[in-house]
Parts: sequence; C-alpha cells; structure tokens
Amino acid sequence: MQGKLILVVDDEAPIREMLRFALGRADFRVVEASGAQEARLRIADERPDLILMDWMMPGMSGVELTRELKSQAMTRDIPVIMVTARVEEEDKVRGLNIGCDDYVSKPFSYPELIARIQAVLRRAMPGGEEERLAINGLEVDAASQRVTAKGQPVRLGPTEYRLLHFFISHPERVYTREQVLDRVWGQNVYVEERTVDVHIRRLRKALEPFGYDEMIQTVRGSGYRFSEKV
Repeated sequence: MQGKLILVVDDEAPIREMLRFALGRADFRVVEASGAQEARLRIADERPDLILMDWMMPGMSGVELTRELKSQAMTRDIPVIMVTARVEEEDKVRGLNIGCDDYVSKPFSYPELIARIQAVLRRAMPGGEEERLAINGLEVDAASQRVTAKGQPVRLGPTEYRLLHFFISHPERVYTREQVLDRVWGQNVYVEERTVDVHIRRLRKALEPFGYDEMIQTVRGSGYRFSEKV
C-alpha cells in the first residue's frame, strides 16, 4: 500500500525540498505548492491525506487558506499542520481556532515533525472504518480506500477513487458536471468542468476489464449517473 500523501504549502523552494526529502525518508508521498492557488489545484488533482501549511506566504496567508479549506465540506476533514516561525501563544491559539490540527514552530527537528504528522493522521482516521459500499460485485472499502471488482483489486488514482465513492454512494441519480465538481473537488476550487470528463474516462478505463465501466452512464444534456441498470 502506498504511503500517505502530504501536501507541502510553502513559498520557499529550499524549505519544500528539505521537507520532501525528510518526508520521503519516512515513506510519505509528497506534492508541493508555493501558494494558495497552486495548493487548490493540487488538492483538486489529488486529495492529500494531510497538509503542511506555512503561515506567512505572499498573497493569501496560510491562515486564510486554512480557514477557507476548513469552511468547505469537501476539504474540511483534511488535517492541517501549521508550520511557522511565529511562537507567541496567541498565534498558536489563533491557528488552532481556525481549525489547524497541530502547530509546529520553526526551527523544528524532523523526527518531531514526523511524529506529529503520524499522530495527527491517527486521530484523523474515519470513524466509519468498517464502511463498505457494494453494488453488483463492485465494492468500495472506505476505511482502506481499496476497490475490488468481483474480488479482484481495482487500481485507481485518488481522484478516480473519490469519483467512484461519490457515485456508488449516490446511485440512480443524475449529477451535472458542476455538481460533480462541487461534491468531489469542493467548492471554490478552480477546475474546468471538462476535468470531470477526463477523470470519468480514466475511471471507466480502470473498470472496463471487469465489465463495470457501463455503470457510469452519460446522460446527454445533463451529466452523469451511476446505475447497475445498463
């Protein structure tokens, strides 16, 4: 199973590089963003398991971006650890009050940072660990984020997994591309509607060897529907 995905948001490239190296040695996967707009795109493309957020960035600060993410249904459950040189108690309180899951002051040791990340990830484990959604032999295990088709593993990217989980949770309903974007990518994430079509094609391709691709149906003039009634 692949390591957890960490999004590092920091405007300083050397810091991002050091964090990438340290997190990689701890078996985490890492994606980077230099600011708020790039972070939104990274989250839309591949939902991270945790975000390391720099407090001070040009444009939108890490505090403002965290507040935005925590206000949206599709991103509020992503844990955020604020990384900053600000050490005053009132700053820590402010960070925690906007929804940060932990607060790491610079300079920090990498073993401490890794330990804090692992602790936050443990706390963030979903309560419904036994939740399984299945239709006609296609099964999604929400706890492990594994998908099986007739008992065989299906390899999906993170976005395709979220799409399938959304669809199998809402069968027999038609959703427009805009609605799918809002539900799977989140509101205020700047992604074109045709992005939905791209990921739908990828999802269908992954399901095709098992004969489940036709369950994701295009409804002309409306959008998409998930149905076992082919």
